[in-house]
Amino acid sequence: MAHVARDAKALTARIRRIKGQLGSLEEALSGDADCVAVLQQIAAVRGAVNGLMAKVLEDHLREHFAPVEGTDADEMEQLVGIIGSYLK
Repeated sequence: MAHVARDAKALTARIRRIKGQLGSLEEALSGDADCVAVLQQIAAVRGAVNGLMAKVLEDHLREHFAPVEGTDADEMEQLVGIIGSYLK
């Protein structure tokens, strides 16, 4: 996945933020955190992981499918948009 290596610094930063969110979630569950706060933290982690997935998937599509002859740029943008919407 050479295209991932090109953006490794940004992806690594996302992963570090997710680790921080998971650490906060673990502390909340270990402590006496309010249920609503825990649920919000879980939702935040899920959103962050979905964002990471969307970015890697978008890069993969652009790298491997956009160069295919006959692939229309508008169609690729639509596909990337649909996937991005689904993962939000």
